Amino acid sequence: MSDAPQMMDANGGDWHRRVWRLAGPIILSNVSVPLLGIVDTAVMGHLPGPQYIGAVAVGAVIFHVVYWGMGFLRMGTTGFTAQALGANDADEVRATLARALIVAVLLGVALIAVQRPIAWAALPLINASPQVEPLADLYFSIRIWGAPAALANFAFLGWFIGIHNTRAALVLQIVMNGVNIVLDLWFVLGLGWGVEGVAIATLIAEVGAVVLGAALVMRNLRPMGGHWRRALILDAGRIRKMMSLNRDIFIRSLCLMGSFAVFTSVGARIGDVALAANAVLFNFQIFMAYALDAFAFAAETLVGSAIGAGDRARYRTAVRVTSVWALVFAAGFAVFYALVGASVIDAITDIEPVRAAARDYLPWAVVLPLISVWSFQLDGIFIGATRGPDMRNAMVLSALAYIAALAVLVPWLGNHGLWLAFTVFMVARAITLGALFPAIGRSIENA
Repeated sequence: MSDAPQMMDANGGDWHRRVWRLAGPIILSNVSVPLLGIVDTAVMGHLPGPQYIGAVAVGAVIFHVVYWGMGFLRMGTTGFTAQALGANDADEVRATLARALIVAVLLGVALIAVQRPIAWAALPLINASPQVEPLADLYFSIRIWGAPAALANFAFLGWFIGIHNTRAALVLQIVMNGVNIVLDLWFVLGLGWGVEGVAIATLIAEVGAVVLGAALVMRNLRPMGGHWRRALILDAGRIRKMMSLNRDIFIRSLCLMGSFAVFTSVGARIGDVALAANAVLFNFQIFMAYALDAFAFAAETLVGSAIGAGDRARYRTAVRVTSVWALVFAAGFAVFYALVGASVIDAITDIEPVRAAARDYLPWAVVLPLISVWSFQLDGIFIGATRGPDMRNAMVLSALAYIAALAVLVPWLGNHGLWLAFTVFMVARAITLGALFPAIGRSIENA
């Protein structure tokens, strides 16, 4: 297979450049995600009334929750594709994408079919104002028609990462978000369409990205070879394996989303100032995660390829080099937050009680990169190894440890206890996955 990665010296060689060729485009791609949210907020901010900003924010939260739960389409596709690539099985590389696209379209159509129950359940839970709720419902009812395209794009992204072509993933994300931004500005500021303009812009961008993604797939398949084999695509055993992994990743994602939601909910019960300060500081964690995820993605594809090839030395080097760069970046974030974190807080908010509280809790944001990096990297390694049950079980145990820590620490230490409990959660994720990590190396055939 001509597109397979070149064999590299397991002691170093070209590995650092290869990791950066994979991670660099992902970092750039991730930057475009919050940029789109900023533009959505900015164009709504030019309309007469805060309800427009609130409507897009509420609608976007619903899609964020639903689509994050479907993240297995990206993660599972990466792991299976990378392993097929490492095994030089071009037919299976194609079949993996085909299966993922079939699932994406079916799930997308199902979301369209149950769109009203989703809206009826989600909008009251968010408890938006009477001015915001009908606008949020309008946004949702338009954008939901892009669900099959949005989920298909998850499959494309996972496949491009799995074949080591993160530049294609970057192009797909940049073009999709760029088109979305341009259409936002045109539809809302130019044509005056309001909330529906933002929803239509996103819908068009998602559908257009599917066309671009298909073109990029065909371009990558030409040098790769292989054939589309219906019997392989619909092989019952492989479908069961894919669905089993998807189920386990879905459960893991639900636990993760629930843990974040609990963090916000407990902060709200502590008080408005604590809630606002936590929201400010959680941006530090999210921004750091966007960058460190790039090295976890690199681990997914390099580990998957090494496992597919049955090459233990290559697997160990992939783990070592991606983890070294992730740790370097984590340390960089910790130093940056320690030096300029207070200034960043002041730039985000000018409410003095919130500033003071955020500075008080800033040390947690400083230490968390050095703690979170291990769970991020292990997630990437386990995704590349397609170890779904291990990921599921580790996350469930970590969530239970988090709940126990909250019950003990919050009554004792207040909001500091909440941040300590969240830190315990990150440590538990690393420990539970770390305990299972040696088994992956032992499972690879050659020494």
